[in-house]
Amino acid sequence: MPLPAALLLVALAAAVSLRGAAPPPPAPTWSGEERLAVGGHRAFLIPAPRPPHRGPRPWVWYAPTLPNLPGGHENWLFTRLLAAGVSLAGIDVGESYGNAAGRAGFDRLHALLTARGYSPRPVLLGRSRGGLMLLSWAAEHPAHVAAFAGIYPVTNLASYPGLERAAPAFGLTPVALAAELPRHNPVDRLAPLAAARVPLLALHGDQDRIVPLAENSALLHARYTALGGPMELLVVPGQGHSLWPGFFEDPRVIDFLLHHALKTPIPAR
Repeated sequence: MPLPAALLLVALAAAVSLRGAAPPPPAPTWSGEERLAVGGHRAFLIPAPRPPHRGPRPWVWYAPTLPNLPGGHENWLFTRLLAAGVSLAGIDVGESYGNAAGRAGFDRLHALLTARGYSPRPVLLGRSRGGLMLLSWAAEHPAHVAAFAGIYPVTNLASYPGLERAAPAFGLTPVALAAELPRHNPVDRLAPLAAARVPLLALHGDQDRIVPLAENSALLHARYTALGGPMELLVVPGQGHSLWPGFFEDPRVIDFLLHHALKTPIPAR
């Protein structure tokens, strides 16, 4: 049965778009990268070749760590962090959505790296649902967080993945999870971070339909600043939840990460 004309045009446009899209950059094999087993979870550590100073080694904690993440789109950020002496690490706790088991896995990674001489106060870098994971852990450990940066971060379980989909990860029904959101939802758990004045930054497209700006980064910004916490929200006009290179190669994001990892001035732009 032939497609209606309107649907045929959409299909053709999609096919042309896919054929013309640049292939994703391959994820490199980083020099010195270690594969770790932490409490039954797969983790990684990429040590910077030259730490910038004596004492605890600065590091950026990336999430989500999954079989395909971090990937090639992080190359630009990772290359610059490593060159500046900032190491990188992450742990695969599965699709935890920030649940208690995932947070316990994060505890183990933090304990392992601090025992190995890494800073007890990493900078957190959350891509998409990595925001749920990192901010959920950060809310319980504000003294162990130097800063948080998010690339279209999920900050609100009710928005993504939605309570129906998230509930099994918490061992709850959707109704029970709705009642317990203040215990699990990052945007409902900001007071400890704000009291510690942990700096936050979010880069988010205003056309994001998967992780809507208004229900995630904008809501995070409104609530966090109302509590007195420092946060910068960078809105990208016309962009959605995509692999557009600008999300991964924004100088403001790398400046923020380096500033809080190394405590150096942020360049004026």
